Amino acid sequence: MFRSRLFLITPPEFDAQTFPDALAEALSGGDVACVLITLKDGDSSSAQEIAEHLTPIVQDAGAAALILNDTRITGRAHADGVQVDTGFEDLKLAQETFQPNRIVGVGNIKDRHTAMELAELDTDYVFFGMLDLEEHDEPHRKTIDFAQWWAEVFEIPCVALAGRDLASVDTIARTRAEFVALRAGVWEHPEGPKAAVAAANATLDTVAAELKAAEDERA
Repeated sequence: MFRSRLFLITPPEFDAQTFPDALAEALSGGDVACVLITLKDGDSSSAQEIAEHLTPIVQDAGAAALILNDTRITGRAHADGVQVDTGFEDLKLAQETFQPNRIVGVGNIKDRHTAMELAELDTDYVFFGMLDLEEHDEPHRKTIDFAQWWAEVFEIPCVALAGRDLASVDTIARTRAEFVALRAGVWEHPEGPKAAVAAANATLDTVAAELKAAEDERA
């Protein structure tokens, strides 16, 4: 039975002292496939220290720790992989460095032509949604359309970014994206990140069951 899994993204900014506890709490809430660790530009030694602190928290929970756009920190922090949002040349370099032993995903995809070109490069996943844009309650319409199209045509897994409102997990899961990405919806949840992850997983279970029932009815 097809079921999407959660793909968490760290906040754009977070307190390095308190966020590890929030991350551990989120991961205790249920199934999480991956956590994408986003690090601010600036002091590379500080970013590496943060990545080295967060990576084992993610891995100890059974999830994959991915670093955004920094292959050096990915290697030094012993993360499970990297997501590249900075173009084809950087993607190819990351693939040469890490595949097949680590995950290399790609994001910042703005049109179908680019997506199809990426499909030929044997990336491990594609990410739909813009991490540098302000989050809204609902997913961007383009993200939904990309995910639906990709799931119907390509075998490479896709990640699609949901909105701030956890109800949007349902919307993304119905595209049949293999992974539903959440950011603010987890870290800003009024009942805390553990409750957010539990609620999101409950939604994914419901959608999976409904999709299976619909398939059985058509069979």
